Amino acid sequence: MADRRPSLLTRSRVARTAVLVLGVLGATAGLTYAAGSQLPSAPAVTTVSTAPAQPLIVPDVRNQAFVFAKGTLEEAGFSWLVSGSVHGYSSNVVISQSPAPGTRLIDAGAPRITLVLKRGSYPQNGEAQDASPYSATAPQPADLAGRAIGPAAPAHVEVAKKAKKVAAPDASVTASWPQQRPAAFDVPGGRKEPLTEMPLPNRAKTLAAWLDTHQTKSSASEAYWLYQNEWVVAGAKLGWWHGAEALKTLIAVDHRAQSLWGIGSKSADVAQQALSEVQARSR
Repeated sequence: MADRRPSLLTRSRVARTAVLVLGVLGATAGLTYAAGSQLPSAPAVTTVSTAPAQPLIVPDVRNQAFVFAKGTLEEAGFSWLVSGSVHGYSSNVVISQSPAPGTRLIDAGAPRITLVLKRGSYPQNGEAQDASPYSATAPQPADLAGRAIGPAAPAHVEVAKKAKKVAAPDASVTASWPQQRPAAFDVPGGRKEPLTEMPLPNRAKTLAAWLDTHQTKSSASEAYWLYQNEWVVAGAKLGWWHGAEALKTLIAVDHRAQSLWGIGSKSADVAQQALSEVQARSR
């Protein structure tokens, strides 16, 4: 009897172990099944493809007065830099530009267009502007790259562009502007008044109303005000329709800017001198 006891104990332990193992295996199988039936498969990753930015096409600003050339470039998304001995006065004329007109550039901010000017037919009044008032980026030919690299135009560049650009009117507003605008006098080789732009008196009055809502000066508001000044003065000197009337309004606007912002007297003097020239040539 003594010899059989260990064998019985061993068999009993083996049986209990087997039951325990089967129980563990059964529980594990249940957990595995539950996990397999409850956990969803990994969601599919959605791939978003970004279309490459459209390239900017360099406009042709040769033979334009500087005030109009820089406005054209800014509205098209470019910056500008004046190179050479003739500086960026409003009435000076663009004789060459780089990159050339029609060049496709990557839109990676405000690509820089270098301008060379010649003296215009009017005195170089006011202060010269030889570079854009906002940061420029190096011109990168779009044909040498598969797509634009880098961020879109920085916020401060967009603000500067918007400050320079007059909002394009809808067709009904454009149609209300006089389409017959006899010139006060002719300037040989001078730019004719674009009928798609508001007349000079309207532009000056719009600037006056705008100033009433921008009584605190900022870099963007100053840039806008200066650009409108240059446009009216240059257009009036080219003999555009009712230029003298526009200059009288502009002088009042500049005096108002002086009282609000502490600047404007120099612009008023430039406008007053232009008024004298325009009135003398209109007689």
